[in-house]
Amino acid sequence: MPTINSTQPRRFRWMPTRAPHSSGRQRRWREAMAVVLAVNSGATDAIGFLALGGAFTSVMTGNMVLLGVALAGTDRALALHTGAAILCFILGCSLGTRIAGTPRPDDPVWPPAVTRALAVEGVVLVGYAVGWWWNGAHPSGQLQLSLLVLNALALGIQSSTVQRFGVAGLSTTYLTGTLTTLIARLTSGHRLRDVTPSALTLLGLITGAALGALLATRAPMWAPLVQLGSLGIVLAAAVTSIQSAPDRDLIRR
Repeated sequence: MPTINSTQPRRFRWMPTRAPHSSGRQRRWREAMAVVLAVNSGATDAIGFLALGGAFTSVMTGNMVLLGVALAGTDRALALHTGAAILCFILGCSLGTRIAGTPRPDDPVWPPAVTRALAVEGVVLVGYAVGWWWNGAHPSGQLQLSLLVLNALALGIQSSTVQRFGVAGLSTTYLTGTLTTLIARLTSGHRLRDVTPSALTLLGLITGAALGALLATRAPMWAPLVQLGSLGIVLAAAVTSIQSAPDRDLIRR
């Protein structure tokens, strides 16, 4: 019969504390916030395309195509706007990654670093809105370009910030992949409920674009409120969620 050697101290291996698995309710809340952020993306892209020189602020694939077309047709203004939007989107992605960080195994559903990065995006959008209103909602020339790059910077921050969640397929800006995944899942026999989050995100993008376009063309003084309002909703919800979190260890990051 094996014996226990009492002279040998028992050894315990320390394991880092991990956040519990996120509940379905928490995940649904995050998906709802992603839809609201998609509204912001749609509105910002529509305003950029219609009122800020014909360039997108998050659809960089489209901007690259437009840049190529502009270079082929020697459209210097379009080349300048699309090129500047691409560069500032890249800068925003870098800044968002620096602030929000990268996914961690012990992340809560909504890491506080995400809120901080989105708050920085909010500051950038406030600066854009001030410039928009200061000019009477009809920017042109250098101011038009400046407002475009501020919007591209803001959506670059948002785009990389959402990557902190570490959820495959979760995006609020480049949504061609989301559409492709949705169709592929439906075609392969997935239930409609399995793709509902993706469908709602795409609907949010379209809704935001419609609102942004409508206001930019018919009531331009109100146009920035779609962007500021949607992002404000997300920030307010995130702050409220953090303050009411039952486990304070989940939010100290």
